[in-house]
Amino acid sequence: MKANSSRFTIYLVSIIAAMTGLLFGFDTGIISGALLFIQKDFPVSTEVKEMIVSSVLLGAMAGSLFCGRLTDYYGRRKVMLIISALFIIGTVLATTASAVTGIIVGRLCIGLAIGIGSYSAPLYIAEAAPLHLRGGLVSFNQLAITIGILVSFIVNLAFTEVNGSWRWMFAIGIIPAVLLSIGMLLLPESPRWLVKCGKVDQAKKTLKYLRGDVDVDQELSEIQKTLHVRSASLSEIFASWSRPVLFLGVMLGFLQQVTGINTIIYYAPTIFQMAGFHSNFSSILATIGIGVVNVLSTVFAIYFLDKIGRRPLLLAGLIGMCVSLLSLSWAFSFNAHSDMLRWMAVASTFFYIICFAFSLGAMLWLMVSEIFPLQVRGIAMSVAVFSCWFWNFVVSSTFLTLLEKVGPGCAFLLYAAMCAFGFVFCFYKVPETSGVSLEQIENNIRKRMPLRAIGQPVLANLTLQQAEQ
Repeated sequence: MKANSSRFTIYLVSIIAAMTGLLFGFDTGIISGALLFIQKDFPVSTEVKEMIVSSVLLGAMAGSLFCGRLTDYYGRRKVMLIISALFIIGTVLATTASAVTGIIVGRLCIGLAIGIGSYSAPLYIAEAAPLHLRGGLVSFNQLAITIGILVSFIVNLAFTEVNGSWRWMFAIGIIPAVLLSIGMLLLPESPRWLVKCGKVDQAKKTLKYLRGDVDVDQELSEIQKTLHVRSASLSEIFASWSRPVLFLGVMLGFLQQVTGINTIIYYAPTIFQMAGFHSNFSSILATIGIGVVNVLSTVFAIYFLDKIGRRPLLLAGLIGMCVSLLSLSWAFSFNAHSDMLRWMAVASTFFYIICFAFSLGAMLWLMVSEIFPLQVRGIAMSVAVFSCWFWNFVVSSTFLTLLEKVGPGCAFLLYAAMCAFGFVFCFYKVPETSGVSLEQIENNIRKRMPLRAIGQPVLANLTLQQAEQ
């Protein structure tokens, strides 16, 4: 009974912390519908529309730069409370804005919360979870992001015919933000952070609360041992032995964005209108389907990541994404307004989302938590997360301009080419880390084994020359 009680406790803790991911997804997706109505109240240029969309990404970039230091100094729980406050403040500013500037400032504030939360929420869950449940519980955050996106699309549809619709769309975000703040007030601090601060007795009480009727002395001892590892400085992550995995983390962040995912998430109704769904209601209704398949495909990824492996899902997803974008490009290049080609554009978009969700969507956050050695993990993860947000900003802030300059057919062809490049890179560089301990991966990295081999336990005792053969 107590075992069931402890499992319920850790699931509840993880679900509350994952509300950060829900807000991440909601505020990412809500702009896709809100933008259709903002431009009616505030006539804006293409460049200003891009800034409204991408302002949240500027905030996220800023937040990702110091998220590691912030969570180490103030603690995971307190930072999560700060994040909920930033979400509330940003939402209020955007909802009550009397000019476009107010919307941009509000979304900058929300972006700051997202940038910090994309690091601190998975970290809090990982440090609170027991080893045998850690992978699935950390994946709650990614699942929450996709649920948040789906909820935002449903909210967009619900307020399509309401006066001041975009204000209501933004305002709904207050609800999960308040729930997050209330929930975090009730949750304990991370036991790992408590040990780091010398509060060992408090950490032991927290572990007992999270684990139930289980002896926590061994786990507490292991936490104390790992904390003897010195944190690296920024310059140390560029040491010759750690540069390859830093490069891999940065490239995964790059590939997740330049393959076009957020052009779909942010501009889906706009794309569907170009494909022939002329009313706001029909284009947003079609977008809800994207949210549904995104959630279902993420559930599939969470279930099969350890069964099938990281590499097969990643490579298969990139092939599917490339084919989908080629089909989408062809549909727009040869009259997307005919019925057949219009529905081909919709089907291609849906298939693209499915393939992204079980590959790059699920893989980035998981792999950057696995491939970095403990000594450089915090700062290296911050660099990888910054890369993701930077390229997200670049792609999102240029998409509408790209459409105007070269047309949708050529734009989606460009993203298809990036998928092809991503497949080649991942085939030669991305390791299979499923079923391999973090300590073994780190040992292989320190032996300077090739990137693709660092997840292979059978190569653990080979020299670099043997591994390359």
